[in-house]
Amino acid sequence: MLVRLLYASRAVDEKTCDTVQLIMQQSRLHNPANGITGVLCHTDQVFMQVLEGGREAVNTLYGHILRDPRHKDVMLLDYEEITERRYAGWTMGQANMSKINPSILLKYSPLPVLDPHGMSGKMLLSLIDELMATASIVGRT
Repeated sequence: MLVRLLYASRAVDEKTCDTVQLIMQQSRLHNPANGITGVLCHTDQVFMQVLEGGREAVNTLYGHILRDPRHKDVMLLDYEEITERRYAGWTMGQANMSKINPSILLKYSPLPVLDPHGMSGKMLLSLIDELMATASIVGRT
């Protein structure tokens, strides 16, 4: 059984560039062996990540994420059983939302800033789909 999980969190410090690089490095090592794919979107203040894979693998990874001291205010935004993956091309794609055209964010949010804690999971998944369509996600493997 495949599932898709979307969560958001807030950074605990301003070293998000280092944190993102470490997350991407860990994802490249861990995710292929566990059948996990997904996308990490971030700014200097927030993280938003969608994970896809087998239910047990995704739930186990999310349990680790909940205990990760690099972030706080972890909020589950969407969780569903799926029949196919949307993000199969990435062990973990990445989008720096600070570099995204603000008009993309305005399509899905009242302001041109990423505030996943104040948005619905379905809206955020639509935003990620738009980022894919505009080639704003990097890290394809």
